[in-house]
Amino acid sequence: MKYAASRLFHAVFLLFGVSVLSFLFSALAPGDYFSDLRLDPRISPDTIAGMRAQYGLDRPLPERYAAWLVSAAKGNFGYSLAYHGPVGPLLRERMLGTLLLTVTATLLAWLLAIPAGVWNATARGTWPDGAARLILAVLLAVPDLLLAIGFLVFAVETGWFPIGGMHSPGWESLNAAERVRDVAWHMAGPVAVLGIGMLPVLIRHVRASMVEVMDAPFAWNARAYGIPRARLLYRHLIPAALNPLISLFGFSLGTLLSTSLLIEVVMGWPGLGPLFLEAIMARDFGLVLGVVMMSATFLVAGNLVADLLLYRADPRIRVR
Repeated sequence: MKYAASRLFHAVFLLFGVSVLSFLFSALAPGDYFSDLRLDPRISPDTIAGMRAQYGLDRPLPERYAAWLVSAAKGNFGYSLAYHGPVGPLLRERMLGTLLLTVTATLLAWLLAIPAGVWNATARGTWPDGAARLILAVLLAVPDLLLAIGFLVFAVETGWFPIGGMHSPGWESLNAAERVRDVAWHMAGPVAVLGIGMLPVLIRHVRASMVEVMDAPFAWNARAYGIPRARLLYRHLIPAALNPLISLFGFSLGTLLSTSLLIEVVMGWPGLGPLFLEAIMARDFGLVLGVVMMSATFLVAGNLVADLLLYRADPRIRVR
C-alpha cells in the first residue's frame, strides 16, 4: 500500500509538472485564437481586446492557471473557444475512441510478441531465427506513417476495409453483435498499423530478455538437474524474464498512444488525434492543453500499472 501511494503521488506530481509546462509554453507561443481577427479591417482593436478580456486571455498567467485548476477539478478542463464550451465533454467524447484503439493494439501486439520472442530465443543460431530477425529489421525501418498510407491504398483498391470513421451509416439500427462486428471492422486498419509498427520492438526485447535468462547460471543448473525443457521454459525462464518486459509494457502503451494520435488523423479515426490537430490549427490553447493532459494521464496511468505489476512480480521490490 505504501509503495502504491508513493507511485500515485509521483504520478500526480508529474501531471502537475506537465500542466505547468504546458501553460508556460502556451504563453510563449506567438498569437492566440483571436490573432487572425486582427487582419480583418472591419474589426477594431478595441473589439478584439474586449473579446480577449471576456475570456480572460488578458489576465496574468498565474491567475489563468489557477482558474484552469479550478475548472479541471470540476471536470471541465478549461474552455474551448473554437467549440464555445467546456473542454471536458469534448475530451470524454473522443477519448473512448483513442482508448479503444490503443488498448486493443497494445494487447494484440503483446499477445503476438511474447510467443514470437520466446520462439526466436529458443531457436537462436538457426536460419529461421536469422530470417525472422531480418524481417523484424525491415519492419522496424518502415515508418508508421508509410504503413498507414499503404493500408489506405490497399483498402481503396480492394474495398475489403472501410476508410475512416468508427462505424457505418445506420449503425444505431443494428443489434449488439452486429455493432461489435462493425466497430471491429472499422478498427482493423488502425489497429493493424499500430500493432505492426510496435511489434518488431516488442519481439526484439522479448528475445533479448529470454536469451539473457537462458544464459543465466540458474538455467544451466536446472538443465544439469534434468528438468524437462518445457517445464524449464514455462515455469522458470519466462517468469524470470518478466521484469524488463513489465517495464516495457508501460513504455509501449505511451509509445502507441503518441503514435495513435497521428494514425487517427491519417486514417480518419474519431479519437483525440483529429481533435488535437483542429485545436492546434485554430490556436485553441484550452483544447490543446486538454488533449495534452489527457494523453499525459494515459501515459502516466500505463506506467503506474506497470510499476504495480512489477511490484507484484518482483519480491525484491517488496522487500526494499
